[in-house]
Amino acid sequence: MDFPGSICASINDEVIHGIPSKRAILKEGDIISFDLTVYKNGFHGDAARTYIVGKSNSKEDEKLVEVTKQSFFEGLKYAKKGNRVGDISNAIYEYVTKNGFSVLREFQGHGIGREMHEDPGVPNYGKPGRGMRLMPGMTICIEPMVIAGRPDILELDDGWTIISEDGTNSAHYENTILITEKEPEILTLI
Repeated sequence: MDFPGSICASINDEVIHGIPSKRAILKEGDIISFDLTVYKNGFHGDAARTYIVGKSNSKEDEKLVEVTKQSFFEGLKYAKKGNRVGDISNAIYEYVTKNGFSVLREFQGHGIGREMHEDPGVPNYGKPGRGMRLMPGMTICIEPMVIAGRPDILELDDGWTIISEDGTNSAHYENTILITEKEPEILTLI
């Protein structure tokens, strides 16, 4: 089944794959994550960002959004030639849990290129030194999906939207990365 929207727009406890709707009226303090893809010249790109609408109502929500974004950059430190996927995964997990939040386990980052989802999978948890070795020319998406409470999730009846089971807010941050001979290159950072 094809996604019924042109962008994923996930609000508050909707972790990923929220379907935009005219009925979903945002209010000040809501958290909204946008996840979008681009297909150009035969290749895919993928990125996600989370924002607080207007003025935040909660220091925890502010921390959640910031920790999710920073966990991406913690993982990025390991997106280098010769390292393994597990090095990225472990860095994300350690940073998120150290800050009191949970990572989504059922969904993950991924390889990307001519297809939207390619190998390797890039989980947000794992053991350092495990998984596929990173080589120059690989493109991957690192995408922490973080829940303020427990990591348990539910899928809504729409067949797409994933929510936190305990109703706590969530955040999502993603970029497409090119592994190079030296430092990784972020292809979707604006």
